Amino acid sequence: MARLCGTEGLTDIQEEILKTVRTFVDERIIPVATELEHADEYPTEIVEGLKELGLFGLMIPEEHGGLGESLLTYALCVEEIARGWMSVSGVINTHFIVAHMLMQHGTDEQKQKYLPRMATGEVRGAFSMSEPGLGSDVSAVSTKAVRQDDGSYSITGQKMWLTNGGTSNLVALLVKTDEGADSVYRNMTTFLVEKEPGFGEVAQGINVPGKIDKMGYKGVDTTEMVLDGHRIAADQVLGGQPGKGFYHMMDGVEVGRVNVAARACGIALRAFELGIDYAQQRHTFGKPIADHQAVLFRLAEMATKVEAAHNMMVRAARMKDRGERMDVEAGMAKMLASEYCKEVVEASFRIHGGYGYSKEYEIERLYREAAFMLIGEGTSDIQKMIIGRNLLKEYKSR
Repeated sequence: MARLCGTEGLTDIQEEILKTVRTFVDERIIPVATELEHADEYPTEIVEGLKELGLFGLMIPEEHGGLGESLLTYALCVEEIARGWMSVSGVINTHFIVAHMLMQHGTDEQKQKYLPRMATGEVRGAFSMSEPGLGSDVSAVSTKAVRQDDGSYSITGQKMWLTNGGTSNLVALLVKTDEGADSVYRNMTTFLVEKEPGFGEVAQGINVPGKIDKMGYKGVDTTEMVLDGHRIAADQVLGGQPGKGFYHMMDGVEVGRVNVAARACGIALRAFELGIDYAQQRHTFGKPIADHQAVLFRLAEMATKVEAAHNMMVRAARMKDRGERMDVEAGMAKMLASEYCKEVVEASFRIHGGYGYSKEYEIERLYREAAFMLIGEGTSDIQKMIIGRNLLKEYKSR
C-alpha cells in the first residue's frame, strides 16, 4: 500500500473491499479510461463490473439486499474509482444519494419497493434539484406539482444537470407544492419519479432531450428533463408527506459533498502518481527532473495537499456515520479537496511539460476533470457561505 491516502482504524472487511476495488480500478478502469473518455462512450462493461462487486448496494442495508457498509467505506471506494476515472464514480454517486434519501426518509413501502432493486443495480437512481435559471438558489425552484381532484399530482417544469438522466429509471425530483406553509422551504416536495432509461419521451409527460456536451466528465450522461403535465400518484412523495423536500435534498447534498470531496481526492492522488512517475523518467541537463529542486519541491507540496484533503474527507464521513451534524465539515472537505485537486493536477501538468497538453497522456484528461470538482455539489463560494454562517452561530459574540 502506498504511503498517501492511508486511513487508520479500518476493519478487515473495509480493507478487503478497498483492496478489491483498487485491483478492479488498476485492471479494468485505468487501461481503458482515456480511450472511453475521449470517445464520450458510456462505460457499460465497467458498470457491469461494479454491479458484480456489489457497489450499487454498498450502503444499502443487508435486509434490503445490500452490503450495509458505512459512508466512510463508500467514500473511500469512490476515491479509488475516481483515481481510475472520475466519470465512473459519477455513475454511482447520484444513485447512492437517492438510496440514502430513501433509507433516511422513505416510507417502509418505498424502501421495500426500491432498495432491493437498487442494491443490484436493476433500479438506477438520478437526483434532480437544479433548473436552467436558478443555479445554487434552491428556493427559486419553479417546477411545480399541482394536486388533482383524485389526490394525484400533475408536474410541469424543466430540470437541469441530471447526472445519469438518461441511464436512470428512478429520479428523486424536487418541485414546488403549494401546501400553505409560511416558508418557501416548506412548500417543496421530493417525488420519486419512475421512467424508462434512454432519451426522448421516457414516461407520460416526461422528455429527456439528450446528453449535454461537456468539456469533461465524459462517458456519464448529463441531461435536462422536461415535464409537461406528468401525472404521479401521491404515494410517490418521498416519506409520504409533502413539504419536506428541501430538507430531504439538503441531507442528500450533504453526503454528496463528501462524495465530491472523495472524487477530488482520487483525481489528485492519480495526478500525483503520474507526476512523480514522469519526474523520475524524464531527464534534463543530465539527470531526472525529480532531482531538480524546483520539481522536488513541487512534488512535496502536491503530496501534502493530497494527504490533507484525504484526511478532511475521512473526518466528515466519520462524523456522518456517527450521526453527527457535519454540514460545516462536509463543506470544508469539499472546498479544500476540490481546490487542492485543481492545484495538484495543474502542478502535475506543469511537470509533464508539453506532453501534458497531448491527449496521449492521462494528465490531459485529469486537467479537464478537475474543473468539474470546483462546481459539483456547490462551488467553493457556496461552501464558504455555509461554513461562515455556521461558524458565526457557533462563535456568536458575547
